[in-house]
Amino acid sequence: MWPPEFTPKAFTELRHGYSGAQFRRDVMAGIIVGIVALPLAIAFAIASGVSPEKGLITAVVAGFAISAFGGSRVQIGGPTGAFIVIVYAIVQKHGVQGLTIATFLAGFIIMLMGLLRLGALLRYFPHTLIVGFTSGIAVIIFSAQINDFFGLGLKDVPSGFVEKWALYLRSAAAIDPLAMAIAVGTVLVMVLMPRLTKKVPGSIVAIIIGTLAASWLHLPVETIGTRFGSIPSTLPMPQFYAVDLGTIKDLLQPALAIALLGGIESLLSAVVSDGMIGGQHRSNMELVAQGGANVLSAMFGGIPATGAIARTATNVKSGGRSPVAGMVHALTLLVIMLVAAPLAEHIPMACLAGVLVMVAWNMSEAHAFITVFKTNRYDRAVLLTTFLLTVVFDLVIAIEIGMVLAAFLFMKRMADTVQLAEVAPEQPGDDAGMAARQGIPEGVLVYEINGPLFFGAAQMFASTLRKIGDKHKVLILQMRNVPLIDATGLHRIRDIVDTMRRRNVQVLIAGTNDQVGREMVEAGILDPRSMYASLEDAVRALKAVTVKA
Repeated sequence: MWPPEFTPKAFTELRHGYSGAQFRRDVMAGIIVGIVALPLAIAFAIASGVSPEKGLITAVVAGFAISAFGGSRVQIGGPTGAFIVIVYAIVQKHGVQGLTIATFLAGFIIMLMGLLRLGALLRYFPHTLIVGFTSGIAVIIFSAQINDFFGLGLKDVPSGFVEKWALYLRSAAAIDPLAMAIAVGTVLVMVLMPRLTKKVPGSIVAIIIGTLAASWLHLPVETIGTRFGSIPSTLPMPQFYAVDLGTIKDLLQPALAIALLGGIESLLSAVVSDGMIGGQHRSNMELVAQGGANVLSAMFGGIPATGAIARTATNVKSGGRSPVAGMVHALTLLVIMLVAAPLAEHIPMACLAGVLVMVAWNMSEAHAFITVFKTNRYDRAVLLTTFLLTVVFDLVIAIEIGMVLAAFLFMKRMADTVQLAEVAPEQPGDDAGMAARQGIPEGVLVYEINGPLFFGAAQMFASTLRKIGDKHKVLILQMRNVPLIDATGLHRIRDIVDTMRRRNVQVLIAGTNDQVGREMVEAGILDPRSMYASLEDAVRALKAVTVKA
């Protein structure tokens, strides 16, 4: 039988009954989201260093596949701002064909992640890491729009953040007031439009006003047509590229970057949408669909695609509750592309820059950044490291180093919470433990371990316990509050037992849980007869031996 976790949500929705009323709501939501996605698809493509139609192709092909075969009821897929940094870098280094091949490879990697049921693992990425690189991407997107926003007319803008801003400052005298006015007007319309009505997308209104103003007044500003020429009004035929081992080696790292970011973004979007509709997405099926959508996007000459949080939220707020809305969104874009693509040529580049500035602001999650920054120094370190590495160097490096740093700092914090304390006979506690402590015989020393005994904390135990004096003949380690122990912890316990044995000190273990106790027995650290269910049992056994003696 086909596993439910690999059944597309569209199949489940249609099989369990689908009303005509919901169909009408989904169609209306799909049309609205398609209109919202139109300028974003074009803008994301241009910002990524490719021609505008590639964004439309991606939104149509990948957007339809993600909705038809994905594991979310309301996910809207397509090109997103998160990919701009990666895609632009790949195009600069490997060209458009290299990007196509990398996207193709990334699609198979994402599908493999889903088939291996790795969807749940992507949820373990720290929130601080995600906020850090997302805010960093937002800063990069904003920086990339300065040229068009102010109409500087720069042709060869450096890719490096510092070099880019140095060139902007040197070129400040070349600001075009007309381009800047259009860009600022676009931002103002997008900010003010939701206060007037939330039914009409502010980005569409801003682009219509900006385009009409530039056309009717014959303003001398750069447009999509003057920079890129005509926009094709048909979908291209699918293409296949010959890929050899050398090409795979060159493009494997970019493909992994696309796959990792695509997987994270798609599942984040699915989780957000679950909270909005009270649903439960199928993470592994979502990854399989995302991977297949990227393969198809590459075949038709598109760019990487993933779940788009803003468009998914628009879908939900517009009444979409099934994958039909996402499929209608893709078909809406296809119709617009077939009928009205030539009209997009008149859109001013400054207008698109204004739209992307607002995308960068919304993506920056400034409130989340500030909230995390106000927490402890460990989270601040991960946040700032990931943010700065994303902005100054590279997103892949930022994620790699940020993840390693987060892991090390987490282990440091876990190690700091672990405690090793001597248990005095008069120390208060629970009834059974107090009774045992009050009856501790002379020459018996009891230490209690609280917390996981792993490699980050094990050395501290060894150093402390080696300070035990010669007056004690028995050492009892109470481990009732040790949830887990790793190989280093086992090694340290064995070292303690051997050290105590050479000093003629007997070691007893009390109160381990089943898992920890079993691992200690299997490691051969102690005879099972030296391990007791509780401190009280250990003390009672010692007294019995003393009486017999």
